[in-house]
Amino acid sequence: MVRVVPWMLVVQTGTANSVPLSYIRDMQTFDPREMTPAQTQRLLQGIVAPRPIALASTVNRNGEPNLSPFSFFNIFSSNPPILVFSPARRMRNNTTKDTLNNVLEVPEVVIHAVSYALVEQTSLASSEYPTGTNEFIKAGFTMAPSELVRPYRVVEAPAALECKVNDIIALGDQGGAGHLVVCEVLKIHVDPKLLNDAGEPDPFRMDLVARLGGDWYARASGEALFSVEKPITTLGIGVDALPKALRDSLILTGNDLGRLGNVTELPTPEEIEEFAKHHRIDEIERASDNGLERRIALHQYAHELLEKGKVHKAWKALAQDPLSRP
Repeated sequence: MVRVVPWMLVVQTGTANSVPLSYIRDMQTFDPREMTPAQTQRLLQGIVAPRPIALASTVNRNGEPNLSPFSFFNIFSSNPPILVFSPARRMRNNTTKDTLNNVLEVPEVVIHAVSYALVEQTSLASSEYPTGTNEFIKAGFTMAPSELVRPYRVVEAPAALECKVNDIIALGDQGGAGHLVVCEVLKIHVDPKLLNDAGEPDPFRMDLVARLGGDWYARASGEALFSVEKPITTLGIGVDALPKALRDSLILTGNDLGRLGNVTELPTPEEIEEFAKHHRIDEIERASDNGLERRIALHQYAHELLEKGKVHKAWKALAQDPLSRP
C-alpha cells in the first residue's frame, strides 16, 4: 500500500515504513564539505532547535566576573549530574571567548535557566564586550555570591546551578570549532514559587525560552506546551498491532497511530457495544451511504478525539467499523 503525504511517498512494508530513496522528493541536500563554516552553522542552528540556553557565569584568576549565554547546551547525566555547554571559537578571527578562557583558569561555572522575562537582558549579555567588562552590569543583572563556587549567581534567574568543570574537550582549532565544557552540578537553586506541589519545576511557571536559528527564539509556555505520555513503565501494543485499515488510513496521522499504539488495554466488547449508542456514531450511521463512507467518517471522528487526547474513546469509535476493530 502506498500512502501519499505532502512531501513523499511512503511504502508500507511489514511493521515499518520504508521508501526507496528515489521516491523522496522536495528535499534539498547540503554537503558541509562544500559550505563555509558560517553557512553550516546557520543551517544546523535552524534544524537542531529549539535549544535550551545556558546563561553561564564565570570568573578569571583575578576574580573578575563574566556572564554570557550559550545555546549549545544540555543535560547529559543525572548520576552524576552533568551538564555540557560549548563556547565555540569565533568564526571571523578564530579567537576564543572569555567564558572559555575563564573556565580554563578557574574550572567553575554557574549555569542559569533563562525565562522569557530575562530574554532581552540575556541577549544583551551575548555582546562581545572587551575582556574585563562586567556583563552583569551591562545587562542590568544583580550579582550574588554562590555557596560552593567562585562565580556569581544572577539573582533574577529562575534557577541557578553551581558547577565544577570536570573536563574541557576541544573539537577543533579553527573558527567555529566548539569546546565541550563538562560540568558537574554541585548545588541547585530554584525559585520556590516556580515549583509545583510535588516540588518539581512547573513549566507554565518557569516560562523558559530557547534558541532557534538567526534571531529566533521559542517561548515554552501557554499553548506551546503539550504533554505526551511516556511509555517507560508500560509497553504499548505498538503500531504494528493495529488493524491494517488503521495503518493504511489516509485520515489518521502518524501521531494518531502512535497514540493508538501506545495503549496497553483495548476497549472491551461491552464498551464497544455501549458506544454504538453515542449520538455522534448515530449521526455517522445516518449520513453514510456505504461502508467506505462510514469508515472514513469514523476515522475522522477518531482523529478529532485523538487530537484532544481521548485515546480510549477514539478506540471505541474506531471499533464501530469491523475492519478497524482490534
